[in-house]
Amino acid sequence: MAKFIFVTGGVTSSLGKGILAASLGKLLQTRGLKVTIQKFDPYINIDPGTMNPYEHGECYVTEDGAETDLDLGHYERFLGVHTSQANNVTTGKIYQEVINRERRGDYLGKTVQVIPHITDEIKRRILLLGNSEQYDIILTEIGGTVGDIESLPFIEAIRQLKWQLPKEDYLVIHLTLVPYLASAKELKTKPTQHSVKELQSYGVNPHIIVCRTEHPLGNERKKKIAEFCNVDYDSVIEALDAESIYDVPLNIKQEKLDQIVLNKFGYKDVQETELPEWNKFLQRHKYPKKEITIGLIGKYVELKDAYISIYESFVHAGADNECKVNVERIHSEEINKNNVKEKLGHLDGIFVAPGFGQRGMDGKIYTIQYARENNIPFFGICLGMQMAVIEFAKNVLKLEDANSSEMKQKCKNPVIDMMQEQKTIVNMGGTMRLGAYTCHIKENTLAYNIYGSNHISERHRHRYEFNNRYLQDFADHGMVASGINPDSSLVEIMEIPSHKFFIGVQYHPELKSTILKPHPLFCAFVKACLS
Repeated sequence: MAKFIFVTGGVTSSLGKGILAASLGKLLQTRGLKVTIQKFDPYINIDPGTMNPYEHGECYVTEDGAETDLDLGHYERFLGVHTSQANNVTTGKIYQEVINRERRGDYLGKTVQVIPHITDEIKRRILLLGNSEQYDIILTEIGGTVGDIESLPFIEAIRQLKWQLPKEDYLVIHLTLVPYLASAKELKTKPTQHSVKELQSYGVNPHIIVCRTEHPLGNERKKKIAEFCNVDYDSVIEALDAESIYDVPLNIKQEKLDQIVLNKFGYKDVQETELPEWNKFLQRHKYPKKEITIGLIGKYVELKDAYISIYESFVHAGADNECKVNVERIHSEEINKNNVKEKLGHLDGIFVAPGFGQRGMDGKIYTIQYARENNIPFFGICLGMQMAVIEFAKNVLKLEDANSSEMKQKCKNPVIDMMQEQKTIVNMGGTMRLGAYTCHIKENTLAYNIYGSNHISERHRHRYEFNNRYLQDFADHGMVASGINPDSSLVEIMEIPSHKFFIGVQYHPELKSTILKPHPLFCAFVKACLS
């Protein structure tokens, strides 16, 4: 059985439990331990796949096709290992499983209740990865804030696990906020005390308290928190606001959080290691030699979390090119044929983001036309690729009414059409083309030069595809399909060979970019923008 670390949050949301878990996981991993992280979300949706990005940010997709919380992206980027369906569980999944069992008669006529049936299912899911003997340590992040009604079953499950797991295999870390009152010029520990008291009232006593703060805590406040929250003095960890999320592993290493965890688990002779590759990445990230500005054209630009994996991929690619990448967020609804040059003329490169629906479509088409006609490096993902296809059909092929059947069901020229197997699907949740699929890349193409291989695998999340009926017409006019799925003949990559850098992909390469393995498409795009 693996050892379990549970990460809870208090005082306020958005403190960074996911980053803390990913950072601690990275430090433990560098010591030679096999680590994974799972996220338990208290919302009733089965997964975030049907949520508007404004509601919950980006929907992250795993290799096996799970639509998950965006924190799983942080886990993969930090640890460099794949997550799966088992790494993200919601209240909706828990209740769905329990209700299905009740309908089958599995409970033999018993009254089905939150305790023990819901909490038993939560515990089963928590322990699932631990029973595989694949990991030494499993970090479990509990979404929400202690005191939320939605989180109570999860907190109760953690309480029960204290009595089921060996003492040396069970650890609770509570992340909390120590706010700074500017008028009093003082940090206040009272919110932390109340948060821990709330957690203790549910029968869960944290072993370690991590304090988010704008200013150093100092020894006196640490002692105060330790005394009033009933933890060891060295188990009160200062988590100062960091310049970058990639500084957090080094910051908590300096606070010896990983060593404290290992001591509490009873590990001995686990050698401490440095993070040379991580430090090299940070050096290149913080001290770039060049600078570029890329325009991200999308419809959810107001919320950074809506495109979080894309922004982080540009960070990784920037460091790889020793370049600072300034991403200028531009709402596609604000772009029209009269102002497109004013909006985009100063950019070194243009990126059109993924999304769904008609809103902002015209602005994306004007954007792509401007990039194509002015030889500005262009990169489009998913809907971004589809918009590039529609723009080319309208303005180069001169196809009347060229469109996507997603936007206009009965258009005369659906150059983007719904995948055949999607046409009979009624339920929207979890039914898109999801997860990793292979792609064969043609030699002597931009895509081949970027990947350096004929065969790749990338993650997908879409219902609509390039309509192969138009494939030859596009090729005859200068836009070629350089990547094809060998099983379905689905077009994966479209590019314009005569252009400086013009490529669109149906898949989501941002989901596979990590700190130590930046994605080649983003690296090549940044390099093209530099030139």
